[in-house]
Amino acid sequence: MSAQAVRGVLYVHSSPRALCSHVEWGIGRALQRAVHLPWIEQPVIPGSQRAEYEWEGEPGMGAAIASQLRGWEHLRFEVTEEASAGNDASRWMHTPDLGIFYAQIDAAGNTLVPEDRIRYAMEVAGGNASELQRELRLALGQNWDDELEVFRHAGDSSPVVWMHRVS
Repeated sequence: MSAQAVRGVLYVHSSPRALCSHVEWGIGRALQRAVHLPWIEQPVIPGSQRAEYEWEGEPGMGAAIASQLRGWEHLRFEVTEEASAGNDASRWMHTPDLGIFYAQIDAAGNTLVPEDRIRYAMEVAGGNASELQRELRLALGQNWDDELEVFRHAGDSSPVVWMHRVS
C-alpha cells in the first residue's frame, strides 16, 4: 500500500440477488478495477444477499463507493474509511427508507459530532429535552444504526432470533 493509500471496509447488509452484479460494477467504478464480492444469504430478508469487502485506495475512496451505491432501492450498506494523513476516518450508512448518513469517526469507531452541529441541536431544541434528544440522535445517525443492527447480527453467521411480544 502506498503512503497515500487508505483502507476501508464495505458491508453490504442486504441486496436483492438481481442487484448484486450492479453493486459490484458500482464498487469497481469507484475503485477503478474489477470487484467480485463474496455473496452469502442474508437471513433477515429471504432471497437477499450480503457481503463484506475490504478495499484500499486513495483518500476519499469511501465517499466514491458510497456515492456509487446510494439511492439503490432495497440496498442497505455501510462503508468505512480509515484515517490517513490529513484525513479523518469516515463512515457512511445507507438504508432505502432513510437514505445516506455520513459521519467522521475516531480510532475506536465512535461517531464524532462537530461543535456546530451540537450548537444547532441545542438551538432547535430550546429548552425541550425530548427535542434535544431527537436532534442528537439524528446527529449520531441513531436511526441508521437502529435499522442496520439486525442485519449486522445476521452477518455474524449466527441465526437470527426474532423476539415476539406476548400479549
